Amino acid sequence: MATGENGSAAPLLEAKRKHEGCPGCRLDQINKTKTGIPYLNFFYIWIVCLTSSMPIQSLFPYLYFMIRDLKIAKQEQDIGFYAGFVGATYFLGRTISSVPWGMFADKYGRKPCIVISILSVIVFNTLFGLSTTYWMAIVTRGLLGLLCGILGPIKAYATEVCRKEHQALGISLVTSSRAIALVVGPAIGGFLAQPAQKYPYLFSEESIFGRFPYFLPCFVISVLAAGSCIACIWLPTFSLWAVSSRKFRGLSLTTQDVGTVLAFSGFGVLVYQLAVYPFIAKYFGPIKPFRPAAILSILLLTTYPFMANLHGLELKILINTASLLKNVFSATITTACNILQNTAVTQEQRGVANGISVTLMSMFKAVAPAAAGILFSWAQKHISGLFLPGDQILFLVINMVSVIGLVLTFKPFFSLSDAMRRS
Repeated sequence: MATGENGSAAPLLEAKRKHEGCPGCRLDQINKTKTGIPYLNFFYIWIVCLTSSMPIQSLFPYLYFMIRDLKIAKQEQDIGFYAGFVGATYFLGRTISSVPWGMFADKYGRKPCIVISILSVIVFNTLFGLSTTYWMAIVTRGLLGLLCGILGPIKAYATEVCRKEHQALGISLVTSSRAIALVVGPAIGGFLAQPAQKYPYLFSEESIFGRFPYFLPCFVISVLAAGSCIACIWLPTFSLWAVSSRKFRGLSLTTQDVGTVLAFSGFGVLVYQLAVYPFIAKYFGPIKPFRPAAILSILLLTTYPFMANLHGLELKILINTASLLKNVFSATITTACNILQNTAVTQEQRGVANGISVTLMSMFKAVAPAAAGILFSWAQKHISGLFLPGDQILFLVINMVSVIGLVLTFKPFFSLSDAMRRS
């Protein structure tokens, strides 16, 4: 951020001369005359972001079992290895396409980009549920990530449909919808995967949902995405460790167990984002809670490997509490980052800026599941290591990455302008 002539914060990149017929210019004029919160526009943004984000992690409650059924792994300890690559392909596709999607949104508008992204969810998420081979699952997830370019443009759009004083709320709605999607999506996956086994009185083994046991959750999410696509006319996991066997220091949770936990934490995040976070942002600003949330996330993650020692009610209480807190901290951090990002550039470059951000984020998210899957598989084979048990080494590595992220928020890596410090 730079400082303007009157001492106020100004974008780093100078604004281009506005021209007649520009949709962004029309939004600016509307925002000058309307001082209230654009509830309807925010509602459309929330719905579209929610449904487009559901497929991101909806597969993780059943991915372990899906890889097992596809018979690609030669032994049980190798399931995590192959599952990691399926999880990574979505983010690999998004890494490649995020900047081009941002450029597309800046040139042709946010709405066409959003519509195409929703359509890609409908098509490729459905095909993923119908996968009969490991490589079909890889390809369909990769194409879903490649063609779903909504994240950058929707964050830019959320700051453009309102006045400056409401931008924190707009970004918070995007963050909350994504946070909810990232837990409700897996909840849908957990409850609806393998329906012929769980609900034999509703689904027979001979039906399409019996022959394709992981199609129903994908189908439901695609139907919800189709509904949000209509809203565009008027225009946001649980780990393999949780479902792995107790003999490998996992929690042995079923898909339904995971769905229950994620539904609870999803509701909690919704309450936090709508009822608690606005007060935190009002009194402390969106930036100051950033580092405390990051530190608390690291401390929370340290407790995860010890949950394998618990059973019954104690485990249920702790895993629900940990899941809720993890997502609350994540929502706080993400909101602050999005506000910093969108105030650093002008409207004309905001799509590209968000595209670059999503590219970098997706690059790490593409590497992370594959690396974590390999590390997870290794940890299960070295569960009684000389230095630390395999499961503790797994979480130690994850925490080391989190610590690096926290260090990067301090000088000389990162600094705030005077305006942002006061916010």
